[in-house]
Amino acid sequence: MNAPAQAPLTGLRVVDLATLFAGPLAATMLGDFGAEVIKVEHPRRPDPSRGHGLSKNGVGLWWKILGRNKRNLTLDLSAPAGRDLLLRLAAGTDVIIENFRPGTLERWGLGPAELHAVNPRLVLTRVTGFGQFGPYAHRPGFGTLAEAMSGFAAITGEPDSPPTLPPFGLADSIAALATAYAVMTALAGRDRTGEGQVVDMAIIEPILTVLGPQPLWYDQLGHVQPRTGNRSRNNAPRNTYRTSDGEWVAVSTSAQSVAERVVRLVGRPELIDEPWFGSGTTRAEHAEELDEAVGDWIALHTRAEALRAFEKAEAAIAPVYDIRDVMEDPQYRALGSIAEVDDPELGPLRMQNVLFRLSGTPGAIRWAGRPHGADTDEILTGLGLSAPEIAALRAEHVL
Repeated sequence: MNAPAQAPLTGLRVVDLATLFAGPLAATMLGDFGAEVIKVEHPRRPDPSRGHGLSKNGVGLWWKILGRNKRNLTLDLSAPAGRDLLLRLAAGTDVIIENFRPGTLERWGLGPAELHAVNPRLVLTRVTGFGQFGPYAHRPGFGTLAEAMSGFAAITGEPDSPPTLPPFGLADSIAALATAYAVMTALAGRDRTGEGQVVDMAIIEPILTVLGPQPLWYDQLGHVQPRTGNRSRNNAPRNTYRTSDGEWVAVSTSAQSVAERVVRLVGRPELIDEPWFGSGTTRAEHAEELDEAVGDWIALHTRAEALRAFEKAEAAIAPVYDIRDVMEDPQYRALGSIAEVDDPELGPLRMQNVLFRLSGTPGAIRWAGRPHGADTDEILTGLGLSAPEIAALRAEHVL
């Protein structure tokens, strides 16, 4: 179960105290590239992701990916003995990731002051809905609220339909990527100063960043981006179109040369000479006409025919996949985007592979999410506890 020697984060210890979903996913990303990740769960209240979504034979499937490459320790942090054990663990740890409401760790005697007293080099990463301060800091926060408050939902959906929320953890996942980046940035800072620090990650902020120039548009022009469905105010044609065999494809024309290739392909080359065709913004003002031209042509062709014709014309198109298509697609297969992992509970599992490829120090999935508390005795023995001491803590329900 050791990380391969060439993994870039080998030797880095991360303690994951977080649940649902940004903090744990950030820890997973670090574990994928060799970090030793210890997942701490309450002895009687396992991580909620173990029961989130679909399961097989009573085993939660989401946990298998969220808990991969992590060892599992049960510990009641609110108990004095649990607090003491975490401090012992923190003394030899590089990063702690937590997502309790602000003030919770401090109430247990595990705030930044206590943690840095035992390990000044520790990076304490705090992931919450609204951050550590401000009028909303103590509210319960989830990714759904960030998707609503960031402006994402307001611009998603058809113009005459309600705002639309994503059917998956979008804001949490974006925050996880940002958290992993923040951890590595803080560690780089530690390399220079020799001291750890606190990372304050508010889930409402990373999704706001990826929404682009909306604040600037509003600040400078008073512009509020409306819902436009699959269309864009920045270029056209840009939409999903139905093929003759009932499938869907997506077309994008962000580049002027691609827009010209598309209208030539669909038999409307005269549109290129229109004065409004010369920029994406003005093309977007004629989206109805362009969608009709592209949509009518695509409707006469099967998905396979449309994809071949666009590829030959060097125009940008993609099939609208569901997960069945993703699992069979040759490009995903070539990249190794879906990995097979042998799991002692469920047998072979297929899941998303590590996030990117490194030529010299690659990451790897060493194991899928493990049973609740599977590594408790091993981890505590590594901290110097004897078997009788561990048994006594278990009898006291600290473990």
